Amino acid sequence: MKKRVLLGAALVVALGAAWLLYDQSAKPEKITSSETADGANAMPSASQEDEATPVHDIVEFRMLDLDAGWFRYADGAVMVTKDGGAHWQKAGPDWREPIDEDVAGEKNAVGAAEKLAKEVEQSIGTIEAAYSEFSPGQTVDYKGGQVAVKRAQPVSGPIGWALAAEGSGLVMPLLVTVDGGQTWHDEVTAELRAKMEEEKARREHREEETALYGSPQLAQQAMKPGWTLLPDRTVPGDAVLVRHSEPGELEWQGKTYQLQPFKAGYFTYLPIPRSTEPGAYAIGDSKLTVEEKEFKTQHLKVSEQMESMRRNTERIEADQKKVAAARVNSAPAFLFDAEFIAPLKGRLSTPFGYTRYVNGKLSNSHMAIDLAVPEGTPIKATNDGVVALADELYLSGNTIYLDHGMGLFSQYAHLSEIQVAAGDTVKKGDIIGLVGSTGFSTGPHLHFTFFAHDVPVNPDLFFETTPFRWLKEPQ
Repeated sequence: MKKRVLLGAALVVALGAAWLLYDQSAKPEKITSSETADGANAMPSASQEDEATPVHDIVEFRMLDLDAGWFRYADGAVMVTKDGGAHWQKAGPDWREPIDEDVAGEKNAVGAAEKLAKEVEQSIGTIEAAYSEFSPGQTVDYKGGQVAVKRAQPVSGPIGWALAAEGSGLVMPLLVTVDGGQTWHDEVTAELRAKMEEEKARREHREEETALYGSPQLAQQAMKPGWTLLPDRTVPGDAVLVRHSEPGELEWQGKTYQLQPFKAGYFTYLPIPRSTEPGAYAIGDSKLTVEEKEFKTQHLKVSEQMESMRRNTERIEADQKKVAAARVNSAPAFLFDAEFIAPLKGRLSTPFGYTRYVNGKLSNSHMAIDLAVPEGTPIKATNDGVVALADELYLSGNTIYLDHGMGLFSQYAHLSEIQVAAGDTVKKGDIIGLVGSTGFSTGPHLHFTFFAHDVPVNPDLFFETTPFRWLKEPQ
C-alpha cells in the first residue's frame, strides 16, 4: 500500500512538471509592436505595458519624406514604413539604405532637361526649408519631461522626428511631432496622420506653384515667407501681383484688398492708377517703388451728334451700374494657366493712357488700347475665363467683359457682333465677337483693356506673359 502511494505521488509530480514545461513553451514570444490585420506592425508605443514590450535599442533612423522612412536596431535589423510611421514592418532581405536623391541626380544629370529638373528640385528643397517650423534641439519636451535627443530630423513644415538618446528609458525612443516640436508622440495616431496629409497637400501646392514662375530661382524668391511684390518697381497704369505666405488683407489708396488663397500662397492684384504719384510705398514689410511715366495727348474731332452722346449722363450712368454689377463678383482663383495673347493683330491707333481732347476740349484719359482693323475681323479671348457681361452699351457699343479670376477682367468694345453670352466659359483664342464701330466710335476698331479691381490696367503688361512672370531676374 505504501509503495502504491509513493508511486502515485511520483506520477502527480511528473505530470505537474510536464504541464509546466508545456505551458511555458505554448506562450507566444514577446514582440516590440502590435500586429495589425494586414501583417504590418503598428508603431511601438510607450503606453503599452512594459512587461510586454522589450525592445532593442534603435541606433539610427531616417524619414525620406512624409510617408517613407526606416530605422535600424543595434542588432542590424531594419524596420521600414510607407505610411508616415503609422505602421512599421521588417525590411526584406534585398533592402538597401536609400541613396540621397541629390547625389543620384548629380550622377544621372546628362542634359539640359535633367539640369533644369535638378534646379527645380533644389529650389523646392530651399522653399520647403524656409517653411520648416521648428529647429531641432538637444532635448525635446515629452509628456511633461525633457528627453535628451540623439538625432532630430525636420521633414516638412511642422512635421519632424527625433531619436531619444540611450538611457532615455522610453520603450519606443523614436518620437514624432506635427506642431513644430511643441508636443511629441511615441506613436502615429489617425489624428497625427491627418496632419501629415494636410502637410502633403501643402507641399504639392508648393511644387505646383513653383512651375508658374519664370525660373526655379524666381520661384524661390517669390515663394519665401512673408510679402512678395511681382514686380516691386512699377509705373502708373500698371498693376502688381501681391503674394503672401499667410491669409490677410492690405490697404492701398483708401481701399482694402483681400488676399485670396491659390496654390501655396495668398494673392491679390494691386492696381496702380494713372494718378499715382511717383515714390516709395510700404506694402507689408516690402517696398513698392512707383516710377514716373509720361503720357502723351491725342486730339479727336467728332460730329456734333457724336459729341452730344457724351452729354447723356442718364444713359451713361445706367451702363456704369450694369458694368459694375457684372464686375463685382470675380472667381476667387486664377482661371488661366498660360500666357495672355493679343485679341487680334492690328494697327495701334491709340496707346494706353493718352490724355484725350475731343473737339479741342479735355475729355478724359484713354485707359485702353485701340486696334484699327477692318470691320468683321474676328476677336479672340485673350485668355481663359468666364463671360461676365455681353451686351450693347451706350458709349462702348456691343461690349464683352471676361472674368479671368482674382478681380481681373478684360474688356472688348465697339463690336459689330457678339458671339458669346453671359456665363459662358471660354478658352484662350476662342472667337468671341467681330470688330465693329458701334457706340462712340469714329471707325472700325477694337477698344481693349484690362480692369484689376475696377481700375483700368495697361494691356501691354499681360501680352505673351502671365502675372506670375512679372518678377524678373535681378539685372
